[in-house]
Formats: sequence, structure tokens, C-alpha cells
Amino acid sequence: MVWFAIGLLVFLGVHSVRVFADGWRERTRASLGENTYKGAYSLLSLVGFVLLVYGFSQIRWDSPWLWHPPVAMRHLAALLMLPALVMLVASQVPHNAIRNRLGHPMLLSVKIWALAHLISNGKVADMVLFGAFLIWAVITYRAARQRDRVRLADAPADQPEPASGNTARVAVIGVAVWAGLLLGGHRWLFEVSPLGW
Repeated sequence: MVWFAIGLLVFLGVHSVRVFADGWRERTRASLGENTYKGAYSLLSLVGFVLLVYGFSQIRWDSPWLWHPPVAMRHLAALLMLPALVMLVASQVPHNAIRNRLGHPMLLSVKIWALAHLISNGKVADMVLFGAFLIWAVITYRAARQRDRVRLADAPADQPEPASGNTARVAVIGVAVWAGLLLGGHRWLFEVSPLGW
């Protein structure tokens, strides 16, 4: 549990600096230099992620149950993961309509992913992991939207027109990844079938 807690705190902490200490972040970037700052950020993120995955793998099977989700929750979670994965792909492809419309599709994807896993899992470890990510995503999304409003008020930006090909590519890749996870990929990666097969 200790490694899991440390990993969770480090990973989410690093990704929360802009929300809670943006001034310190800017000063540190300026003093260290852009590349050094990004390197340290990436290294800490990686360390946190490795500790998080390792720690969770040690406690996930023996963690006590808080509640036993009904089978229908698995089906709902699987359905929710479809838009979550499409949004995740949209966050990585430039000039697509989904990204232009939503602004921060990755944070929305994390929110849906965390919620889907909260309603379909009932162990303490699951509640801590997915609950923490859900809270982080809600807070970070709110902060990002506030920054957007300030930036647009200062200097309204013209977004480039989305390319229809990019939007179609996002949808196809998102659906393909979703289908692959549903049809065995999730079991292979995480030893759990989304639909209980």
C-alpha cells in the first residue's frame, strides 16, 4: 500500500503543479531552462507511474470489498469507455473537430475513464485509484477552463479549421482501440475482462 500511495501522490502531484503552484512552475522553468524542466517533469512522472502501477499490482487482488457492483455496471462502464477512448485519441491528433469543440479532451477522457471504473469495481484499492483520478481530473479541468477564459479575454485566438480527415481518423482509431480492449485486450493487459467473460 505504501508504494501505491507514494506513486499516486507523486504522479498526480506532478500533474497538479500548474493548478496549485503555477507561479512556482513558471519561475522554476525560467531558472532551470525549458529542456531541464521538461526532463525533470518527465522523470518524476515516470517514477510516480511506475510506483503507482507496481503498488497497485501488489494490493489489487487482496484489497477488501466495499461493495459488489451489479453486472449491469460492467456493461455501462464498457459503453462509457467508447467516448473516453475517442476523446483520448482526439487529444493527440491536431486539427480535429472533437478537440476543437471540447478544448481539453484528455481531461474529459480521464474523468469518464475514472467514473466508468468506479462504478464497475468495488474494492478499496479501486476506489482510491479511480476516485483520486476522478477528483484530479475534475479540479484540473476546471482550472484549465478558467485559464482558457482569461486567455480568450486577453487575446481571442482563432482556431484553425478542423480537417475532416483528422476527425474521421480520431473516430476510427478510438473505436478500434475500444473494440480491441473489449475483445481481449483489457484481459491481456490487466487480467480483467470488462464484460466478465
